[in-house]
Amino acid sequence: MFPLGIRRQRGATLIELMMGLAVIAFVLALGMPSMSHWVTMNKATSAGEFYAEGFSMARRQAVLHNAASRIVLSPNLANGQMDWQVDICFPVTGTPCNDQSGAWSTTTTAAANDPDGAAGFTSVFRAADSLPQSDVLAPSLVPDGASTIYFTSLGWVDTTVDARLTRIRLDPADRYHGEIPSVAVSVTLAGMATKCNPTVNAPDSRACPP
Repeated sequence: MFPLGIRRQRGATLIELMMGLAVIAFVLALGMPSMSHWVTMNKATSAGEFYAEGFSMARRQAVLHNAASRIVLSPNLANGQMDWQVDICFPVTGTPCNDQSGAWSTTTTAAANDPDGAAGFTSVFRAADSLPQSDVLAPSLVPDGASTIYFTSLGWVDTTVDARLTRIRLDPADRYHGEIPSVAVSVTLAGMATKCNPTVNAPDSRACPP
């Protein structure tokens, strides 16, 4: 017998626990597609910033080091997007800074003729692993086949380099039209990276530069 006013507390039965878990599982199952969709949208929105950061860094390093710089885009085999790497080079007589030159920095070694020697600038590599799959947001390079932008020590695009990259465009798959906007990142001759809308034309202020 329990004293008056005090009830014996009863534990939950196995059936009640199972019912509670079933309700939680049902709620989670409803929410997972929405969460997955939100993550995809968030990744797609950040894609333009990822490339704008790379273009801006390449220009900044050229000016900072009074050197030539370049950004090289390469395919990310995991998701079909484009990784990027920023290198610098210190041109001297007889050692030009071009694709065939071995004077560029790498991710492990400083450039030849770097004033800081072996402790100088090493290349910066960024993988596009955080971006959505290319069947969600497809990248394309302009002009087709180009993958590198070269900058002079003043931060201007080196126009002596043929077939230089001028823009990366990101377009959503058909099933995401209306949810994910097309976006492009263009680099002007002054070396400035600009996000723009490749689906509109001038005089619309959102249009990409010619």
